[in-house]
This record gives sequence, C-alpha cells and structure tokens, in this order.
Amino acid sequence: MDINKIQNPLFLKDLTIKECNTLANDIRSFLIDSVSKTGGHLSSNLGVVELTIALHKVFNSPEDKILFDVGHQSYIHKILTGRAKDFKTLRQYKGISGFQKREESDYDCWEAGHSSTVLSAALGMAVARDLEHKTYNVIPVVGDGSIVSGMSLEALNQIGSENKNMIIIFNDNNMSISQNVGALTNGFSKLRTSKPYTSFKTDVKSILKKNEAGKTLLAGMSAIKDKLKDSVVESGLFGEFGLEYLGPVDGHNIKDLIHILEAAKKHDGPVVVHVLTRKGKGYKPCENDKLGSWHGVGPFDVLTGKSLSSTPVGKLTWSEILSETLCRIAKTNEDVVAITPAMITGSKLEKFFAAFPTRSFDCGIAEEHATTFAAGLAIAGKRPYLCIYSSFLQRAYDQINHDICRMDLPVVIGIDRAGLVGEDGSTHHGVFDISMLKSIPNLILCQPKDGDEAQQLLVSAFMQNHPLAIRYPRGTEVYKPITTLEEIKMGSWTRFNTSDRTKCIVMTYGPEVDKVLTKIKSNDLPVEVINCRFFKPIDEDMLRQITNEKCPIVTYETDMLEGGLATSILEWACDHHLQLNLSRIGIQDEYITHGSLNQIRKEAGIDIETLFEKIDKLIK
Repeated sequence: MDINKIQNPLFLKDLTIKECNTLANDIRSFLIDSVSKTGGHLSSNLGVVELTIALHKVFNSPEDKILFDVGHQSYIHKILTGRAKDFKTLRQYKGISGFQKREESDYDCWEAGHSSTVLSAALGMAVARDLEHKTYNVIPVVGDGSIVSGMSLEALNQIGSENKNMIIIFNDNNMSISQNVGALTNGFSKLRTSKPYTSFKTDVKSILKKNEAGKTLLAGMSAIKDKLKDSVVESGLFGEFGLEYLGPVDGHNIKDLIHILEAAKKHDGPVVVHVLTRKGKGYKPCENDKLGSWHGVGPFDVLTGKSLSSTPVGKLTWSEILSETLCRIAKTNEDVVAITPAMITGSKLEKFFAAFPTRSFDCGIAEEHATTFAAGLAIAGKRPYLCIYSSFLQRAYDQINHDICRMDLPVVIGIDRAGLVGEDGSTHHGVFDISMLKSIPNLILCQPKDGDEAQQLLVSAFMQNHPLAIRYPRGTEVYKPITTLEEIKMGSWTRFNTSDRTKCIVMTYGPEVDKVLTKIKSNDLPVEVINCRFFKPIDEDMLRQITNEKCPIVTYETDMLEGGLATSILEWACDHHLQLNLSRIGIQDEYITHGSLNQIRKEAGIDIETLFEKIDKLIK
C-alpha cells in the first residue's frame, strides 16, 4: 500500500489480519524514514502502530473520540486519517504539528502536549455525550508514565464515581521518557507478570469445553472465577477506582487487540484495557534505548542511527552547563540534592544521579509533587535544586507560590527550555514563566547571558537563602569551567559599549545580550546594551542612571511582553514619577506556532532584524 494515498481509516474495515500486519510494517518503515529527515517523537510512535490500527479498525473516528496522552504518540493516527502526504512538513513552519491539533483535522478531538490531561478531558466528553443523549465512544489512550500523575489519578477517581461509558487504553511500555518510578509502577509490573483473569478464563473455557465432563465442571466454576477476579483484578489499582479491567494484551498482536477492543465496546461503564507495547518496536536503536535518548530526536541516519547534528567543539547544552556546575557545588556542599520530574536525561542530570545517588530524586511525571517535595527538603535543612522544563513548570505554580515562596524556602529552581523551543510548538514554548513568577513574593528570578554567567549565577543561588529560579534556553553555549566562582549581587545588571556618543540603549537578557552587542559593534553603532540578568529584583540604581541620561530605550524580550521585563521597568518609573522614552519588543498576546526559531521569531516580530529596524529609526 502507498501510505501517502491513505485518505481516512475506513479502508481498515475491509482488511484481513494479515493485511493489517503488512500495513503495520509499511507504516513503521514510512515512519522511520520520515522522522529521520524531519526529527520528531519516534520511539513512542513505533510502539503504538498495531494499537492505533486496531483502534481505527474497531471504532469509527471521528464520530468516536480517540484522545492520545501524550499527543506525541499520535503520528500513526495522523497517517491513518489522511495526513501521511504531509509528513515531510512534520513540526516545520506551517506544516503539521507533532501533536494532535484540532485545526488540522476533524479526527483530532483533543490537543495534549503535556501529560495526564486526557482522562479528565475524556470524562468531560463522556458526560456531555450522555447529556445530549448521544452514543459515540470515548477512548483515551494513556501511557504508563502519564497515568501515575496526580491529575490522572484525580480523573480516575471521578471516572469511577460517574460510571460513564469510557474505554481507557492503558498503553504500558514500562517507560515514559526515562524509566518510570514509584509504587504505582511496581503495581503495574505485577499486573504485567500475573496470570490475568481474562486470559485465565479464556484458557480454562477452551480446555473444558472439549468434553462433557469438562462442560459440567465449567458450569460449577463461577464461584472460583469470581474469586479469582476479586483477587487479581478488583484488588488492583483500577479496581480500587471502580473500573473494570481487561488484559493485559499483547499490543503488537492485532488480532488479540481487535478481540479485546470489541469486548470493551460492549461493556457498560468505564473499562480499562491494559495493552503491553514495546517502545521503539521495529528499529533497534530505539528498542535498545533505556535512557530516553530516542524519545524526541533530530534528523538521523537510518542505517547507523547516528544523529546528523552534533554539539560544536567547546560547547555544551545549557542543561549540561548547569548540571556540570551543580556537580561541582555538590562535591563541597553535602546538603545539595537534585530533583526532577521524569527528565533525568532531558535536563542532563545523569552525572549528578550517578555521582550522588542518595541525593538524587526522580519523582516521575509529577511536577506539583516534585515542587512541594523540594520544599519539604528545604525546610528540613537541605538545599534542593529542582529542575523542570519551563512549559511544565506552570503546572506547579501553586506549589511554588504556596509551598516554597510563601515560607521563603531556599529552593533553587532550574527552568530548563526557557523561551521559544521551535518545532514542538505552542504547548512547549517556555515563554510564560517570567510573567507567571515575577509577582510571587520572596522569589528571585534571573537568566544568564552566557556559560560563564550561568556558572556564577548557580553558585550565587546556593550562597543566598531565598527561593531563586534560573531560566535558561534550549541549545548550546560555550563552556569553560571557571576556576574561581564569585557571588553575583542579587538584582544587579551590567552595561556594555558605554560611550559619550550613545544615542540608544537596548535592554535585554540571556543569549540575546551578546548577539545584539556583536551586531552593534560590527556596525559601529552608537548603541549601549544592558544585560538585565535579573527580572526580580531589578537594578534600581542602574535604572536611575538611565533615566537621568534621557536616552531612547528599547527593551528586547523574546518571551511574553505582558508581565515581562519592560512591564517591571515601566511600573518602577511610574511609581517614582519618572519619564522614560521606551519602546517595547516582545511576544504579543498570542500563542506561537511551531517551526524553526528564525521563522517563528520573525512571525512574532521578535527577530533581531526587527530590533535593528527600531534602533535605526531611533539613532537617525
């Protein structure tokens, strides 16, 4: 079959099991080849090929609602719903998204870039369906990493009490991004290895029905059957929530998947179908990956599995720079501990976890818990470093506010992937943390301009006793270990390119400082640059100097304009009855699409060319 010619899932209804298996092989080949060129989430999708085929064969999407948690495992769903021809644009500017996207297709009924949302959403759909007296199926597909999150457990609690018809596909590959952790994960292991009730019942029936004596014995086994069901299923996690449990079933056996899904369709009330899959199935580099390196990938060579991009010599990722520095600090400060919500590899904490195993904690996909856990450690005398991606940090806003900052606890928060992140799009852009955190009392918020300043800020963070968050972007930066790390004064900014001929001042932060400064120097422009490395507190002494100089100012922000750096500056000027000639550049009141950083920055009007057009007008 030509995968590119698939228009909708209806053709699956007429396929034999053999033809479905052939299709699965074809889709895997297509997927590996396509993602090797565009990059994307490969392992998770290779693991759900047969499952997605079975879902679309048994159910009638888009009337039946299929939701994926997390949405990055929806590539096969996109292929079967007519978007294979667009995969050359996957995650590219104005191309198809790497997640379910409602504007893309009627088959995408939900958008999930973060984990653990679809059970709540699916229950909402099921309740709305019943209120409207409709009969469509609601099928959330939830990974074993997502289902242990607090939000998923909250949803399961209500799903059991509402007792609405829902078919929850528990996609269990024993791995989310990193290896799953926790007591619930251990419970799932027991479910995988135990002789499940449904399989036992099928095996016994097939044996006893072969003769009359067996049929007689079978008729009297209902009590034993019920007892087994009670001990194996009802006592498990899902039974405690009042959910019927079917499985586990081989997630790569299309015939078995179809049978169990057909049975689930007939069930009255919520039912969990436990599907065992292998993440990365069909491509050895993915299958052998135990660290999550193939969770999300850039372009790679299919034959060797090697990435087509590499870190430049002398550079490390920002995550690595912070982690290397953290290890140095921890060697001399035994109170330093590291915490991550399931992102050991993503946040480059492998070295810390290896060097300090008793001081390292992976909380699973549970940002809220990880944050309050850090507060508990801090109040008991430890110095926690909590590392969370910016777009996931917003899930822990209440805990940062209520549990860390309100008690003024010295937790250091590493805000990874701050700013626009490119191809992952609107669900993952880390552009809200500045405005989100800036209003919280006691919190210090900063961002380094380069690798040296990153090291100094992290050391400074552990030399003070208040909550402090360091944000840093995706990408690489020059790294040279600083032999003597000095404390940076909280709230201090630095000035560059000062001269008597200055006609304009650019106030910015992060890597933009050096980018702007380089362009100014190369063009010999009468422009000064201020590194506003602290968003809170701000450098009031420097602001007074700037105000007295009566020079035009441009604030250049690559995050949300609302509540950002310029807002703080203007509020300060207003409170002190001072006037500033200030122009603002930043992201307006909108969500930013996916694409390369250059493309989406230009569309958002925060590219460096836009800044220098503004500068040219001011200095003429």
